[in-house]
Amino acid sequence: LIALIMRVWFLTCRVKVHGLENWRNPNETGQPIIASFWHYSLLFIFYYMRDQSGAALVSASRDGEYVARLAHEFNFATVRGSRNNKGVEALKGLLRVVRAGDSVALVADGSQGPARIAQSGAILLASRTGTPIQPLAWSASRYFTIRSWDRTAVPKPFSRVEYFFGEPIIVPPELKAEGIEEYRLLLEQRLNELYRSAWGKYNRDGH
Repeated sequence: LIALIMRVWFLTCRVKVHGLENWRNPNETGQPIIASFWHYSLLFIFYYMRDQSGAALVSASRDGEYVARLAHEFNFATVRGSRNNKGVEALKGLLRVVRAGDSVALVADGSQGPARIAQSGAILLASRTGTPIQPLAWSASRYFTIRSWDRTAVPKPFSRVEYFFGEPIIVPPELKAEGIEEYRLLLEQRLNELYRSAWGKYNRDGH
């Protein structure tokens, strides 16, 4: 029911897409991607990417259960994990998804933050598989935020949405710790630049 309400709600929004030259649509190329974005943008990205075949990494927490149900409603499979020992199992699950030819959606700042500080999961996965990381961001002319650590944003009905595809990041194979940190910082930089570009369309520094 919530997913149906969200579909109708978001259908009223007018979406303008930026950076289509950066978008390697897996449905057209037959090659998977690692979609990477900040946690605040999760709900609308699930909606917008609903026609893509893939899996989302979702926390094993109780809150993660709600997110997992929503992901399933928008045609995403889920891999459950967290920062504890389940994180290793989650990475193995994501590796299986990508090696089977499906894309992965990874929240760059994780399920608990800090907000807009990238974690290394996407870099590890990209380095192991050779799959490009696709940065994503969006902003809205009118929106509300959920009281949470990341201030999850939801576009208001009939608002304008600016949806950004960033330049894909190609990660070298089998990186060691120093290289992983270098590319983690690069992902963080690219996502924050995309974030500022998106919200700058409405003369805001952020949401």
